[in-house]
Amino acid sequence: MSKNKELADYIMDQLSDLGNVRNIPMMGGFIFYYKERIFGGIYGNGFLVKITEASKKFMPDSEPEPPYEGAKLMLPVTILDDRTALQNMVEEMYSELPERKSKKKKA
Repeated sequence: MSKNKELADYIMDQLSDLGNVRNIPMMGGFIFYYKERIFGGIYGNGFLVKITEASKKFMPDSEPEPPYEGAKLMLPVTILDDRTALQNMVEEMYSELPERKSKKKKA
């Protein structure tokens, strides 16, 4: 089992009380959704989440970094082992996240 898969399983466990959390493998990492809105993912350098007022509030010590070259900055998760804080952060982030773009059906 890959290190990223183990991390993904751990994150899913940490967020299991929330419900409505899922992840999909992507380019060797994972993208995480809460109620169908992307809030973060596992990239080469670990678990990062989108920068929102909530994520900044819960992780004031986190320094923004790009998940990969040319990407928008994200915050490395510094509260992964604090189950309650992590769940509260993801829940508070939800209203600040963009709605998922609906895929256009090809004619």
